[in-house]
Amino acid sequence: MTHDRAPQSSSSPVAPSRLVKEGEGWRLGWDPAAPVFQGLVGGSDWAFELTAAELADFCRLVQELATTMAEMEGLVMAEEQLTLEAASDRLGLEAEGFAHAYDLTLILHQGRGAEGHWCPGAVAELVRAVQGLQVFC
Repeated sequence: MTHDRAPQSSSSPVAPSRLVKEGEGWRLGWDPAAPVFQGLVGGSDWAFELTAAELADFCRLVQELATTMAEMEGLVMAEEQLTLEAASDRLGLEAEGFAHAYDLTLILHQGRGAEGHWCPGAVAELVRAVQGLQVFC
């Protein structure tokens, strides 16, 4: 189940343009007013911020991998596992598992080191959330 929420802060009111979406095992956020890191990605027990350019790359690459995995479903046997990678100069993504259920790993390439991972149960919802978030970034 997906939840949309405006993050709570005790020190200042939340800007209406700030958005955080979350579901079972994933979080995705966008704050266009943030000075450096406008994006947020996360899992059940981790999160880190992304620049607008990193978030745009993340959204594009997530959709590319999701499309490719869906296309592969009809081409491989049901028990075959796949490993696909997509990258930009800013970050890399790896999808590993079955075409219909796969893990997703994110690694940042520039500026700071960060790595995140989503389980198959979270990936399908994360992909749908990325599609919805793209109107903001």
